[in-house]
Amino acid sequence: MQERGFISSLFDLSFESFVTVKLIRVLYVLALIGVLLSAVSILVGSLAQDRTFIGLIGAVVILCVGTLLARVYTEILMVVFRIADNTSIMAHAERDREGISRDPMASG
Repeated sequence: MQERGFISSLFDLSFESFVTVKLIRVLYVLALIGVLLSAVSILVGSLAQDRTFIGLIGAVVILCVGTLLARVYTEILMVVFRIADNTSIMAHAERDREGISRDPMASG
């Protein structure tokens, strides 16, 4: 399978080339930034209401759980795309094998 560039993959209407695989690191970093901003906003909000301890606990929980969920989600995405790639490779190999065995010139 031919590897395409980002722009050509973006406008590939047959969806033979995936953009998500090329963007997965960026998406993971954006998710981590979102988790960090959520934790900071919880901490700042709790400081404004004089509930520092609760805010600190909440921020730590959000950081841990959010980071874990972001990582699991991106890994699931990568597994799905790797399954698609491997299935495509197996399908091409099966077609090639069937083409060789059904070739009338190959039988002797």
